[in-house]
Amino acid sequence: MDDQNNPGYTKMIFYLLLFLSVVLAGFLLKTISSVIIPVVLSFILSLVLLPIIKKVNLKTGIPWVVSSLTIVILFFVALLGITSILVGSLSGIVAEYPKYESRFMSIFQLIAQNLDFEIDNSKSLIQNLWTSLKVREYAQKTAVALSSGVISFSKTLFLISIMSAFILIEMRLTKRKIYYAFKDNREKVSRISHQIVNQTVRYVSIKFFISLSTGVLSFLTTWLLGLDFPIVWGFLAFIMNFIPIFGSIISVGLTTLFSLIQFYPNWGKTLFILIFLTAINMILGNILEPRIEGKNLGISPVAILISLSVWGYIWGFTGMLLAVPLTVIIKIICENLDYMKGAAIFLGNDPRQSNSNKTAD
Repeated sequence: MDDQNNPGYTKMIFYLLLFLSVVLAGFLLKTISSVIIPVVLSFILSLVLLPIIKKVNLKTGIPWVVSSLTIVILFFVALLGITSILVGSLSGIVAEYPKYESRFMSIFQLIAQNLDFEIDNSKSLIQNLWTSLKVREYAQKTAVALSSGVISFSKTLFLISIMSAFILIEMRLTKRKIYYAFKDNREKVSRISHQIVNQTVRYVSIKFFISLSTGVLSFLTTWLLGLDFPIVWGFLAFIMNFIPIFGSIISVGLTTLFSLIQFYPNWGKTLFILIFLTAINMILGNILEPRIEGKNLGISPVAILISLSVWGYIWGFTGMLLAVPLTVIIKIICENLDYMKGAAIFLGNDPRQSNSNKTAD
């Protein structure tokens, strides 16, 4: 009985139950990912669009409902336009495949000679790859995944737009609901919600403009150097830049690989593309972005790597895109709960810097 009344014993039980709850929540999120992902994307999108709607509502006097619907519709149309352009470019790559097959075959012959692969010159590149590397199964799985993804993308986008509109319309009553729902802790709940909105909007806004700049500069670089389908490589750089650390490496690697295939056996332009794209990502991602963000997010690089792994396992590519915003939200919640402040410290950067920033504020 004495052990059960001990605060240390109570805290240990709390952390054990919390750990089990987190593991169970992770399995549930993975199991019902098709339902949860659109909801989370709608919520994040609503937080990003909320400041815009507030400004439109205050400066123009347009009713909140009309402003919300208008902004969401414009976003939906813009995204559909970008998607149609991208699909057209990807279709162009498929249509132009015969032009590149001879170069593919030359490079594959070189690799096969160095790695002792068996190669049959009477067969096409794809047939040789399937024979030598046994990738038929992976190719079939990829084709099925892409086809199902294209079919479901428009439905998911429409669903996200509808949910975002309803969430934004409901947000005009958030303060009033907090006031009546949390009479004893309304200040703490208001502070947490305010921090979540500010930090999420700040991160997504900065990341969007840095990613957009990366995409535009990548497009211009590949276009000026004569690489085919520069829109695809610009969009790839834009979307992959949302994934910390690994995204830029993947986009630069794929673009460089395609340039090697197109310009082979001339290595000059491929080398230029590799150097320029690496420099763009280094300057914007490692120098400019940290200076703009400062230490407001305060997320440890190790925590980012762990969150990328965890959310990538749970929700795949979408989880990797959402890993940092979700980690920021979790950190803010932990900072405002007495039992979870230790977790917030481990998620954050140097605690002394965090304390000095709070003192300055």
